[in-house]
Amino acid sequence: METIKKKIKAVMLGHAVADALGVPVEFCEREALDENPIKDMIGFGTYPYPAGCWSDDTSMALAALDSLKNGVLSYEEVMTNFGKWYYEDAYTPTGEMFDVGNTCSAAIDSYFTQQKAAVECGLADEHANGNGSLMRIHPFSLLVWRDRRARGTWEELIDKASALTHAHERSCLACKIYTLVLLHLLDMPSKASVRLALTVASCRFSSSAEYAHYKRLLSPGFASLSRDEIKSTGYVVDSLEAALWCLLNTDSYADCVLKAVNLGDDTDTVAAIAGGLAGALYGYEAIPAEWLAVLKRRQYIEEMCECFADAWGKQ
Repeated sequence: METIKKKIKAVMLGHAVADALGVPVEFCEREALDENPIKDMIGFGTYPYPAGCWSDDTSMALAALDSLKNGVLSYEEVMTNFGKWYYEDAYTPTGEMFDVGNTCSAAIDSYFTQQKAAVECGLADEHANGNGSLMRIHPFSLLVWRDRRARGTWEELIDKASALTHAHERSCLACKIYTLVLLHLLDMPSKASVRLALTVASCRFSSSAEYAHYKRLLSPGFASLSRDEIKSTGYVVDSLEAALWCLLNTDSYADCVLKAVNLGDDTDTVAAIAGGLAGALYGYEAIPAEWLAVLKRRQYIEEMCECFADAWGKQ
């Protein structure tokens, strides 16, 4: 069980640490970061918060994990927790919510003001394909990994988890590709597992109407693309590509997340997505101790991970 707990912590803390690395330079242009790259955990910058503070990426992930840690999957409770974050500043590093995407805020408002069913709150418009569900899908992916009963219906589970905020199939497909990669890494941590997962995804999702948008990512030569060919915007396809490109073109957790941050633009989210996967690939011990020491509310996150592991270990 201790090994299981470490794997879960590696994903959750790998995500949170990378998120915090990217927060101070969110929206910075790549050229500016080329001149003054991020090399360590810093504070302030884009937002007036000290080093170690995470963004909405980690807050929404923790809101989901807090619901799941009791061993029950309730999309309504997850949405309720999103509301606690959005309206009441819960699940934040400093007691103040300072970052939220338009699609996520619209979905949360729909749940509370229009009393929509949780899985019907997400926007399904093609223009609502930001990375807001991809950035917080990993707790649900971890659930699939821990609960073997969910393996047979995991795609439906991930679709619904994405649809809480992002219901378009393009966003759902990004979450399913991410989940396949994470599942492979948790079972067999190697870059070969990443490549295998992408091959499986290419076969499994080839009939999807949105497959064409991920064809480049799922092609054999994807990792050899140049940095200039990789975009790091908040568009879900760009974010997933950038995160996986960084994962495939580095050899340590630190190098992976720093490469992601220094791509510029949506620095916190691209790094967070890459960081969760890098945590699974390299393990908890690979996350630099000095970064973990600076991360706000680290013990709170670790305790939640342990509760989650205990609850779903009984399934």
